[in-house]
Amino acid sequence: MELLLIFGSFVLAFILILVTVPPIVAIARAKKLYEPFEDRKVHTEIVPPLGGVAIFIAFILSTIIATDGLSFDSLKYIIAAVIIMFFIGLKDDILVISAHKKFLVQMFAAVLLIALGNIRFTNLHGIFGIHEIGYLTSVSLSLLAMIGIINAFNLIDGIDGLASGLAITGAFVFGIWFYLSENYQLSIMAFALVGSLSGFFLYNVFGKRNKLFMGDTGSLIVGIVMSTLVIKFNELNLVADSVAFSSAPALSFAVVSVPIIDTLRVLAIRLSRKKSPFSPDKNHVHHYLLELIPNSHLKVTLIIVAVNALMIAGAVLLDSFAWNVNIQFFLLVSVGILISFIPSALSKSKYKRKGYSSATTM
Repeated sequence: MELLLIFGSFVLAFILILVTVPPIVAIARAKKLYEPFEDRKVHTEIVPPLGGVAIFIAFILSTIIATDGLSFDSLKYIIAAVIIMFFIGLKDDILVISAHKKFLVQMFAAVLLIALGNIRFTNLHGIFGIHEIGYLTSVSLSLLAMIGIINAFNLIDGIDGLASGLAITGAFVFGIWFYLSENYQLSIMAFALVGSLSGFFLYNVFGKRNKLFMGDTGSLIVGIVMSTLVIKFNELNLVADSVAFSSAPALSFAVVSVPIIDTLRVLAIRLSRKKSPFSPDKNHVHHYLLELIPNSHLKVTLIIVAVNALMIAGAVLLDSFAWNVNIQFFLLVSVGILISFIPSALSKSKYKRKGYSSATTM
């Protein structure tokens, strides 16, 4: 029965996306709600940025319906946080708001999950030799992780299928583990996200008449849900038996490694150039890959998602060796950072051979 509910959440979410996207696109066209063109944008089409509306509807309905009858105390707080992300994201997609206001709302949603939903880290699994942590440290670390993951998915959403592809991969991995560890409610939620994003991916990447972007609405929802899954995965590994990972932090980091490392790398570049960390630019990994593989969002997306999948596979392999948790974690972080600089190095080398500077370095 549990497996049927999990599969049902995926199918229902997928169908809801297929049904809701066409009317959303029709409304966006009628009201002329399109993604604005900016220098840092890579799209050249007039496309509605309201994919997050369909993702919101599909994710919320499929999760609520499939978990009906199951004990899921934190669900009401997760839904409340998702609703908050939905409205602030929708306002930003339609009217545009400042990064500071958006950040404050993200903080509010994260605090809601931590304080009322009790979705927070309580143990570091031996990272730096630390296991159990105090309440204030727990809240601070959980808040930092949530805000980081939310903004990482928001910033990585720069080309067709990228944010959704990375989230599909991560949510699928978590969903499988939650099922094996008999945490069926969280598995249902994870696969509701997979179903929602799989349907959106088809429209976003392959859509013609009904093509649309995720927008901030979608990326903020994805970020808050993925951050919840990351924390719950780490916490439930403390009490899991045969399916527990000796280094849950390493695997959970691997799942979100691409957006997290790319965000940190871009922020470091901006600060080194004495620019605001909120200032847009074209220094993301996908921008460099697009210079190497022009006019092919799908190829670039598949390359980045494949790298993310390899990071996850590497984390699983390292866990099987039962190495020290610190070695596993920092090895993955180091490899992830090194890989993140390869596209920019190749891009700069390509332009240097041609005798001029890369456009992304401007």
